[in-house]
Amino acid sequence: MIYLIQIAGSRPNRHPAGLARGPGSASTLPRGFTLIELLVVLAMIVALSAIVIPVYQGYVDDARLAAVRKDMALISVHLDRFRTDNAGSLPDSLAETPASHLRDPWGNPYQFLNIEDADTAGLGMVRKDKNLVPLNTDYDLYSKGKDGESKAPLTAAASHDDIVRANNGAYIGPASDY
Repeated sequence: MIYLIQIAGSRPNRHPAGLARGPGSASTLPRGFTLIELLVVLAMIVALSAIVIPVYQGYVDDARLAAVRKDMALISVHLDRFRTDNAGSLPDSLAETPASHLRDPWGNPYQFLNIEDADTAGLGMVRKDKNLVPLNTDYDLYSKGKDGESKAPLTAAASHDDIVRANNGAYIGPASDY
């Protein structure tokens, strides 16, 4: 049998190492966070999210607009080469150019309308500004934007998020800013 001998004046330690209560202290045991502390931290996270998310979305929208501008400039180069190679004629569709595979950042194909060679029926689809004046005299090139919908006049609600080519390529940007 093994006997434990208690040294005079000492008491057995019933608490794990480092967690013993000292004389005069309420407790040295670790304690959890109070509900108020957790709610304050949660409120701070929500407030920061309310600021950060719109800023981030703005950066994403700017990046998508830059990608559309780059793509439209590339498509315009392909259309100019086509015109040079085909005695000044533009293609009937983008499928006749190397740019036929390009899609806007929302996954939609770019829209093209040959205005120079269009018959009178095709001229009804020409993009028009707020005064109903055609945007271009050579061809229309645009992205339907985030909603994937579009109407010929830029004043239509479905056209506000479109990215258009106007003034025969001098402007490429949001329809709402033109």
